[in-house]
Amino acid sequence: ASVSEPAQKCCTENIQPFLSSILEELMGPVSSGFMEVRSLFDKEVNEIIQDFQKTNDMTRLKENVDQLMTLPFNSVKMEPCYLKVNLLQELLQDLKNRFKVYHIDFVIQRTQNFMQELMENAVYTFEQLFSPSHQADSAKVATTIEKVKLRVLK
Repeated sequence: ASVSEPAQKCCTENIQPFLSSILEELMGPVSSGFMEVRSLFDKEVNEIIQDFQKTNDMTRLKENVDQLMTLPFNSVKMEPCYLKVNLLQELLQDLKNRFKVYHIDFVIQRTQNFMQELMENAVYTFEQLFSPSHQADSAKVATTIEKVKLRVLK
């Protein structure tokens, strides 16, 4: 009881006024990283569509979809997504000094883990929605892939 009032006063005067600006600052790199994940998924699926339109090869299509499933674990392709979030290092350094925020690396690592999880969910959902259409007419496969991609991105 004796600590509650001073703690609330401290939070109200010294922390709460800065919370919205801090959140806004942090969301820039986080949003940028997640947009990069979305863009990478879109690019990879577009390449699958283009390859299928050129070859019309259902076996190769299956191989490409299987390869898409490994995308979340492909550190080279995911690296640009992760780099966007590394900008948090600088932003959090300032917060560390002002508000005694520690474990900056943990915040960045957790954000990158969420990005990988998002990509895992996207490719899994893509595979689940697209798999029944493998038996479809090959003339409609590219259109189906595009529709599934848009559904996943939605």
